[in-house]
Amino acid sequence: MIVYPNAKINIGLNVVARRPDGYHDLETVFYPIDLQDALEVHGIQEEEPMTGDGYQLKVGGTVLGGVPDDNLVVRAYQLLRRDFPDRVQPVSIYLFKHVPTGAGLGGGSSDAAFMLKLLNERFDLGLTTEQLEERAARIGADCAFFVRNTPVFAEGIGNVFSDIRLSLAGKTLVLVKPDVFVSTADAYRLVRPQRPEKSLKDLLAQPIEQWKDAVKNDFEASVFPKYPEIAAIKDRLYDLGAVYASMSGSGAAVYGIFNEPVEHVDEVFAGYFCRQRTLQ
Repeated sequence: MIVYPNAKINIGLNVVARRPDGYHDLETVFYPIDLQDALEVHGIQEEEPMTGDGYQLKVGGTVLGGVPDDNLVVRAYQLLRRDFPDRVQPVSIYLFKHVPTGAGLGGGSSDAAFMLKLLNERFDLGLTTEQLEERAARIGADCAFFVRNTPVFAEGIGNVFSDIRLSLAGKTLVLVKPDVFVSTADAYRLVRPQRPEKSLKDLLAQPIEQWKDAVKNDFEASVFPKYPEIAAIKDRLYDLGAVYASMSGSGAAVYGIFNEPVEHVDEVFAGYFCRQRTLQ
């Protein structure tokens, strides 16, 4: 079985409060985009050599560091294997990474959520959407979003979802990521939590042409001074005619939303990860 886990962007991101547990309360919109990894799972025999307990793992595309057990796809497999030890069998996992890591695009979270959905189908576990979301939330705050994989307004630590009427269908997305790693921990440490005067939902109900000076990503205030290259990408996207541009999550990817496709955009951002997509 093969599935194609997609990325997301954050549209607006307000860090509204620091929680007693050390995490932060947010408000943001998660919007799925057509930038995908590939995840394939096959059965294997117990006697075959395995990377870890019950699985083989091969990763292609973007090189990932760390040990296999830390991979969120593996954590998703292990979670269901613990819950259903008699039904979830040993598997061979092949993950081809196209969504860049450390970008604020949710690539690893998406891989984990799609793994849960794939295993649920493959082994006929009968988990409902709500049960899949509950398990996904154990792996990561935004993992549950990718179960339904539709635009949502997210609160809490990024794990409390409500419906939002927002469609960017037909708009062009230009996504750019420099070869820069932004520490999420540092981004949170430097941000100043505050509740905005106007609801993000209300701001996004306005025409997109009015978002530029109203819809903010709070992480930009701390990330841009430290990484001016990221700020310069946002400025360049506006120079090219974006109606709205923003960093996604805590970075380092930046996106611009355009009314029309941008010619020669790969040349403009030569040397960067750059993709142009039509939004759905």
